[in-house]
Amino acid sequence: MALAQQIAFLIVLGAAGYFIRRRVLRIRNNIRLGKKNDITDHPGQRLSNLFLVAFGQKKMFKRFIPAFLHFFIYSGFLIINLEVLEFMIDGMLGTHRIFAPVLGRFYPILMNGFEFLAVAVLVACVVFLTRRNVLKLPRFRSAEMTSWPRLDANLILTIEIMLMLAILTMNGADQALQASDPHYPATGSLYFSSFITSALQHFNTSPLQHLNTSTLIFIERFAWWFHILGILGFSIYITYSKHLHIFMAFPNTYYANVEAKGHSKNMPVVTREVKSMLGLTPAESSPPAEPGRFGAKDINDLSWNLLMSAYACTECGRCTSECPANLTGKKLSPRKIMMDTRDRMEEVGKSLEKAGPGLADGKALLGDYISKEEINACTSCNACVEACPVMINPLEIILELRRYVAMEESGSPAQWNAVFQNIETNFAPWKFPASDRFNWAKE
Repeated sequence: MALAQQIAFLIVLGAAGYFIRRRVLRIRNNIRLGKKNDITDHPGQRLSNLFLVAFGQKKMFKRFIPAFLHFFIYSGFLIINLEVLEFMIDGMLGTHRIFAPVLGRFYPILMNGFEFLAVAVLVACVVFLTRRNVLKLPRFRSAEMTSWPRLDANLILTIEIMLMLAILTMNGADQALQASDPHYPATGSLYFSSFITSALQHFNTSPLQHLNTSTLIFIERFAWWFHILGILGFSIYITYSKHLHIFMAFPNTYYANVEAKGHSKNMPVVTREVKSMLGLTPAESSPPAEPGRFGAKDINDLSWNLLMSAYACTECGRCTSECPANLTGKKLSPRKIMMDTRDRMEEVGKSLEKAGPGLADGKALLGDYISKEEINACTSCNACVEACPVMINPLEIILELRRYVAMEESGSPAQWNAVFQNIETNFAPWKFPASDRFNWAKE
């Protein structure tokens, strides 16, 4: 029986590994659709962002209550996986609680800590489900939060509750078996699962519901397999879900923009041309290379780190809830910008996987996903960038799309074009020459 379980476990583990690897490679290839961008500057500051923002959840705590609950889920995910490691070793070797005799008295301390986190995760998930479906917080019900994003969040929270219940049920049945089956080593007293143990023992002594050893073994094994299959299935599912941010938040915080919030990146080719016209740089002996496309029309015009940040988006809506354009009823939602970028990547990636047209499918990020009305509503205030708990920069994508509209299509609003013309002729946004600029001080 043990050998059959080992074989079944290895088959399931191998299958899960295959699908996870396949999906990871697809995501990597989607990100590689973006332009090259060598990000090697400020390594110290980038590491600081990684540890403080990704590991330390620093920016989450601007809203304390959800941050406190999220911290339990986050720490539970990291620490409970140590118990999952034991599950994996037991599954491969056909053992049971292989760490119990090794760790001795320290084992029940660890297990009680794991169970506390499991209960904390369970409570946090119930609160988050209530916030989404009973209290119906507005930022979870915006226009871009259609049926799938809402279902995705609810599914993840429900799965996490079921996985935590499975751990507690398994531990409870395990403790009930320790006195009668030598295969189950003593784990010491476990506080939270002891309530389940007491319930099982109550049923065991009840004349109507007699649970023998084989029934308890079935409950313990069922909970063990349910948790393992749930973990592996969860690992595959999150690669298709917004909860991929569990992993992508770490590289995103490292490669995030570390310039001052008010700094806007210039286009090198334009800067070089302007300096040449003003005589600020020596004339080039060889003709300059073709500048390529100005700004961005599709995902391949964006840098790879901007595409990666779309996979790091948690869809929490903090960016949109802070956006002044959105708050005044305009169509712009920074969260939708990131969701649309990710959706376009997925569409192109699926097409390429099937040897389809890919980027040449007649669609583009600008127009088919993100409208000019949305990007023109942006005030470039950086509120969305400041609000994001994982340092995503929707503004950079918006500015690249606006550059394309202005420089490739000449499609900016008429008021903007007048400003552009004044800057070109008068070196200022106002329609009077530079010689008159100080007239206000004459008298």
